[in-house]
Parts: sequence; structure tokens; C-alpha cells
Amino acid sequence: MSASGFLRSFGATLEMVKFSHTVFALPFAFLSAVLAAGGWPDPATGGKILLAMVAARSAAMAHNRLADRAIDAANPRTASRALPSGALSVGFARAFLVASVALFVLAAAALNRATLLLCPVALALLFLYAYTKRFTALSHLVLGLCLALAPAGAWIAVRGSLELLPVLLGLAVLFWTAGFDVIYALQDEAFDRGAGLRSIPARLGSGRALLVSAAFHVAMLALLVLVWRLVGSGVLFGAGIVLTAAALVYQHAIVRPGDLSRVNAAFFQANGFVSIVLGGFGIADVVLG
Repeated sequence: MSASGFLRSFGATLEMVKFSHTVFALPFAFLSAVLAAGGWPDPATGGKILLAMVAARSAAMAHNRLADRAIDAANPRTASRALPSGALSVGFARAFLVASVALFVLAAAALNRATLLLCPVALALLFLYAYTKRFTALSHLVLGLCLALAPAGAWIAVRGSLELLPVLLGLAVLFWTAGFDVIYALQDEAFDRGAGLRSIPARLGSGRALLVSAAFHVAMLALLVLVWRLVGSGVLFGAGIVLTAAALVYQHAIVRPGDLSRVNAAFFQANGFVSIVLGGFGIADVVLG
């Protein structure tokens, strides 16, 4: 393969797994790891958590793209994705999926016994999500549960067991993810309804779907305040929650029924800001004491 061909394939692979979206869950994983360790975890543990996170997410996205390739080809918004467009072959995607699963299992095994024993459960949930839109409009909550694995898994990686704090943080991530996924799904409301796929926008319409999304985000903020109180009500973490609330208000202000022109800004920019600021401020609060 030529250098230009390799670069095209590499870029298509990053697009297939939406590598830039790793920013959504990763800060929460490291916030949980720092809370579990009472400071920075040792570099070896941090590196294994990072490897497990990237590998698990890559496996989930590759499987999702394989499962949805016919649906993606039929949807004008997604027809240009790597598999339906032919930029990557099905065989390559399957090989990438196997390699990502193997890397995730190796990283989990290198952390501790609990992470190794639980990694099949995590993979089963990540793979289940790909099919949920076929039978339930609650698929957004299942996606949220997948991202909620990040803080729970990171805590287990550090301590070898699960406690209340990472569960609450994971629930906050669950409702945050479900809320922004409902907004993202507004783009496919008509297609999903016509294709018999289930989503909250397809089920309720855009206006009521936005109200559900807002309710999910209110639940996230309530859970974050509870986490904040449990970890000592630090000023920096509290400031991160305030900024998160502002970003969520902004997100809902720029997306309206009948005007989806700023959905991508709401989806990536606002939520990327939430994860980085909340994770960063929370970590700084712990590390700085």
C-alpha cells in the first residue's frame, strides 16, 4: 500500500470509530480514577485504563458500523460513512473489531482480576447497543449506560471493587449522554420513522423529544451535585458543575424544533466542553487538595 493509500485508510478508520468522540467519556474515567486513588493513579495503571478505554470504544464503534452498514447506506446523512461508501471493507472492519476486543481484554487482564472478569459483561453491553434502535426508543439510555461504564470501570481498575460514588458519577454520565444523543437523533427523525427504527424523536416528535432531553440533563446535574457533596464540596469541582450547567443551557438554546442547523455544535462543541471542563476541574480539585 502506498503512503497516500495508508493515510486514506487510517483517516477512514478514525472516522469509522469517531475517534475524536473519545473526549466524551475519557475525562470521566480519569476523574473516577483520581477520586478512587485520592490523587493521580500510578502511571502504569493510568496507561492501562487509557488503553482499555480506547480499545473498548473502538470495538464498540466498529461493531456498530458493521451492524448498521445497510441502514447507514439507506440514510442520506450517513451514506458517506466508511463502510457504505466503500472507503473501508467489511473484512477490514471485522479484523479491526477482533484486534480491538483482544487489546481490551489484554488491558483488562493487566489491571486486576475484577476488570478481567467484568470485561465480557462490558463487551456484551457495548455490542447490544448496536441493535437497540430496532426494538426500543430507550436506545439513548442504553448508549448512556455504555458510557457510564467508563467511570465505573476506572474505579474498579484502581480499587478492585465498585462503590456508591462511581455509580452516581456513572449515572450522571448516563443521563448526560442520553440527553445529547436525543438531540443528535433529531437529524434522523423522519428517516427513523420511515425505516421502522425507534428513537425518542421518532416516537414523540422533536418538540417533546427536546423536553425529554432537558429532563435527562436536569437529572445529570442533580447527580453531579450529589457527587460533589460526597467528595467534599470543593470549589473547583463546583465551578465545573456550574460551567456544565451553562453549557447544557446553551446546547438547548441553539437547537429548536424546525431548526437543526446547529445540532453538530450542540453535540460536539458543547458536550466536548462539558467533559473536558467537568473532568479537568474535578481532577484539579482532588489533586490540589
